[in-house]
Amino acid sequence: MTQPIEDYALIGDLMTSGLVGRDGSIDWLCLPRFDSPACFAALLGDKENGHWRISPAGSADDERCTRRAYVDGSLVLESYWDTPDGGSFKVTDFMPQRDNAPDVMRIVEGLTGEVTVRSVLRLRFDYGHVVPWVRRADGDRVAVAGPDSAWFRSEPAVPTWGEANSTCSEFTLAPGEQVAFVLTWHASHEPRPATVDPYDTLRQNLAAWRDWSAQCTYEGPYREAVTRSLITLKALTYAPTGGIAAAATTSLPEELGGVRNWDYRYCWLRDSTLTLGSLLETGFLDEARAWRAWLLRAIAGDPADLQIMYGIGGERRIPESDLPWLRGYASSAPVRVGNAAVDQLQLDVYGEVLDSLYLARENGLPAERHAWRIQLALLDFLERNWRRPDEGLWEVRGPRRHFVHSKVMAWVAADRAVRTMESDPSLLGDVQRWRTMRDEVHQDVLENGFDPVRGTFTQYYGSRELDAATLLIPRVGFLPPDDPRVIGTVDAVRVELGSSGLVRRYSTEGPSVDGLPGDEGAFLACSFWLADALHMTGREKEARELFERLLAVRNDVGLLAEEYDPVSGRQLGNFPQAFSHVGLVNTAITLGRTQAPPRA
Repeated sequence: MTQPIEDYALIGDLMTSGLVGRDGSIDWLCLPRFDSPACFAALLGDKENGHWRISPAGSADDERCTRRAYVDGSLVLESYWDTPDGGSFKVTDFMPQRDNAPDVMRIVEGLTGEVTVRSVLRLRFDYGHVVPWVRRADGDRVAVAGPDSAWFRSEPAVPTWGEANSTCSEFTLAPGEQVAFVLTWHASHEPRPATVDPYDTLRQNLAAWRDWSAQCTYEGPYREAVTRSLITLKALTYAPTGGIAAAATTSLPEELGGVRNWDYRYCWLRDSTLTLGSLLETGFLDEARAWRAWLLRAIAGDPADLQIMYGIGGERRIPESDLPWLRGYASSAPVRVGNAAVDQLQLDVYGEVLDSLYLARENGLPAERHAWRIQLALLDFLERNWRRPDEGLWEVRGPRRHFVHSKVMAWVAADRAVRTMESDPSLLGDVQRWRTMRDEVHQDVLENGFDPVRGTFTQYYGSRELDAATLLIPRVGFLPPDDPRVIGTVDAVRVELGSSGLVRRYSTEGPSVDGLPGDEGAFLACSFWLADALHMTGREKEARELFERLLAVRNDVGLLAEEYDPVSGRQLGNFPQAFSHVGLVNTAITLGRTQAPPRA
């Protein structure tokens, strides 16, 4: 039985992450990095592709925990189980921020009555493809296959046995008794990492997360939702470089049973401005500096080679391939790793980079001496290439077109250059050159990207299709919010791309612009953009109602995927999705700037 995507919760150590289902099973875990091959891949296959379940002994495969929640201000998950005979126990799941090797820790504690608990660990390296050799060593279990090795131990020790290529155990707990399990990965050619006390580690991990969360300066009516989204963004951050993964997963489908399945365990430049803005607005300056530093390292080099995404360490090569031994989530195949969109031309990323660096400067982050020269090189390339068609921000796999959003972001690039040089005349460059480019792009978009009959901006030049990305036109300053062309666009997108009050990115009906079969759900980031646009155009009540609707889409622990199907009430796409959580934070900040009663 396939669990709904929203049945999962996230744990992580700021270098990788795992997903824990309501059935007590960790069904997805990549080690040692976000983009490493998974050792638990049941999420995209079945239990034989790797998982680790802790549940009441004798429970059915589809039995769910009674309730669960994160410990306030942390990424420590607590799941509570009530058994039929009146007993109860708690499982605390977390991954401590590592010194060396990654650990997954699961602490089981008896609460009431006497309970018997079962643990089943199925390690499968290389995305569920490789069954490791498991043996006893030093009183614990060690699994080895090729480059991967993992140690499994409990404290206090409980008996374990092998069964169907799994490591199993059962134990009985009275109230207050605890058993802690620790799974530690390391490269197989290296010695076993030093063991750590899981109980002390839990206390340290809680303190570290709470200290971090306490830095949040947002005090608006949606503080709980904002804090949880910021913790999620932090959890998706690769600490060594500051890069933020777009999601923790690959190939969770945009349509159940469909082919729109992509790998999102990388860093997208298109996310940079909105992510940086949310971090700066909520007081997380260290994370903002780290994200900007990652951005500058990633984009360094020939501007013609600028990519739309990079690896979490800044890697440029992200080759795409399929994993045929995995059937896919809810039989949604193929399962893909890597992302071929890395080679697309998306001209909007130049504007997003320039906007990010402008935003950082405006918010007081000290300017990097070399950053302006990089920006000038990007501008020079864009000046010569903005008239070209491209694939657009949605990474369509159809023909290139003159996407309106791409042209608007070219305008943003020139505009931010002009503003930067006007505020600091000592900078190198020809400000009049960028003013001229800005004016030319603006005129081109108004002449070719606006449909005067329908009163709306279109998806691309000469098209009647719409694109939710045009909702960003007032946000980036291309036109003021009270301009009739902006209001007409907001209304048209709301009607034509609306889906039960939420918004799709674009229409997938008929000969779709993206060149792919099938459909997709409402895109949550775009729905937050609609709430922003409604607020900016003076419709605050409607904006707030939409925001409340989006908050209700979150799962029981406050997480959002990429998309949502209002008909089935299911989350869709990779999970949790950074872009969705950035949208939540930014819209909460926008609405919080107005006087409104706190949410009941």
